[in-house]
Amino acid sequence: MAHNSQMTDVQFADGILDRLAERNPRFHAKAYLFVLSALHHTIELLDEPRHLSGAELAQGVRRLAIQEFGPMARTVLEHWGVHSTEDLGEVVFALVDAGILVKEDDDRIQDFRGIYDFAEAFERNYPWTVGEEA
Repeated sequence: MAHNSQMTDVQFADGILDRLAERNPRFHAKAYLFVLSALHHTIELLDEPRHLSGAELAQGVRRLAIQEFGPMARTVLEHWGVHSTEDLGEVVFALVDAGILVKEDDDRIQDFRGIYDFAEAFERNYPWTVGEEA
């Protein structure tokens, strides 16, 4: 997924989040913003900016959620309506439909299916050791 740079932050903030939330009320507006933050955060970790796969973006969401929210990561994401990597795919493709993200021809919502289980990723495999890779 890639960010559509023609969209200014003002345009994005002005009504797009409301329209996204209206179109898919399952997800809180913060879920969309968080996925965009995770996208940028993950791209910044790369040597060269490039298109991300669904799996890479889902792992980036996990990393950033743990970094930002610690042991509350799963609770926060679920409060925003995101309970699975499939839900992340729905958020991403809603952003694509809104013209905020650009997909490549072979990107599919199914790319987000079953990448990790939330209970496992955010609880059982929580990186409690300082410095352990999330």
